[in-house]
Amino acid sequence: MTIKIVEDEISKEELTEVGKEFFEDMVKAVVDIEKEIMAVGGELHSDSADLLIENGSKIENLWGINIHFNKPKEECIEYNSLINIKPSVGNRSNDIQIPEIRDKIKKIVDRLT
Repeated sequence: MTIKIVEDEISKEELTEVGKEFFEDMVKAVVDIEKEIMAVGGELHSDSADLLIENGSKIENLWGINIHFNKPKEECIEYNSLINIKPSVGNRSNDIQIPEIRDKIKKIVDRLT
């Protein structure tokens, strides 16, 4: 299973290659909103989250998304994952409901992709 931590930038080709291991048109990703990095790949968001935690990330800063390859950049992020259920910060859904967190994730993904 290929999971890659992205700290600088990843090309669309590489992102697509990592994602196609499990999915036809997307890649699962977990964004660390504190470190402003992400891990991409794997079958489950928890796989990427585990790798980030092993590398010093804190679970409360990790949010799961899906990046769709064939959608325009402004529509390519799907803010949905089981790891996003965090009642302690007011997110009680798979979807990220907190606008500030969604905005931060979009900026990080835009910079890294």
